[in-house]
Amino acid sequence: MLKGYYGLTFNPFDKEASAKNFAFVSRDFKEMTDRLNFVKDTRGIGIFTAPPGYGKTFALRCFASSLNPNLFQIAYICLSTVSVIDFYRQFCEALHLEGGSKKSGMFKAVQERLFTLYKEKRRPLILAVDEAHELDDRILKDFKMIMNHDFDSLNCFTLLLIGEPHLNNTLQKPIHEALRQRVTVHYAFEGLSDEETENYILHKLSDAGCSAPILGDGVARAVNGASQGNPRITDSIMSAALTLGAQLEKKVIDTDVILAAVNSLVLA
Repeated sequence: MLKGYYGLTFNPFDKEASAKNFAFVSRDFKEMTDRLNFVKDTRGIGIFTAPPGYGKTFALRCFASSLNPNLFQIAYICLSTVSVIDFYRQFCEALHLEGGSKKSGMFKAVQERLFTLYKEKRRPLILAVDEAHELDDRILKDFKMIMNHDFDSLNCFTLLLIGEPHLNNTLQKPIHEALRQRVTVHYAFEGLSDEETENYILHKLSDAGCSAPILGDGVARAVNGASQGNPRITDSIMSAALTLGAQLEKKVIDTDVILAAVNSLVLA
């Protein structure tokens, strides 16, 4: 109903639409992308944190798709709530190595493959670990040893840890001092500003073919106040607002519709 009423070819605020269409270049998106491009060349550690829904994994996906596969090999691990042995098996699988039953054997095989990719293949690994706030302390400690090559004088690969803000608290533990000292870049998402929220909504509406001005005064500010700059919550509010607006036959979405949409999501 909302598509026909507002002249949209699709609902621009559902999850599938967000995955298919061009990224909105927010401040957070640009800052994370710039830092990813820097750390890939220095082969250090990048830490990226944000609450759920802020777009850190989406920015990572866009970065991965931009890489030249002849120059970099990227591996993505998102199952972080596993044992140390299981994590090493995931790491081995990502490197196309045969896993084993002993950590020591897999550790050696991983280090050798990382060195080969960098020194001989000239195609260093970029390992992205999503939901890194769930990682066991023992796995985080091992990253320091995995990165120790040639008497700790050489970085053979890039490690990206992406997670929720309490990842920062975990890394502040004394046992992770050595790992923390190796961090090359660190970025904590700030969320969309009022202006960015308006541009974000208009960007998505335009992608879906909307040509008429359908946002009333103060709508973006109201949405941003309710979403706290969270793009995923912004999408949910706007999807509900378009549905309600069409039902109420409102050609322009106003703050009353936004408030009703927010209340409907809270009640849901």
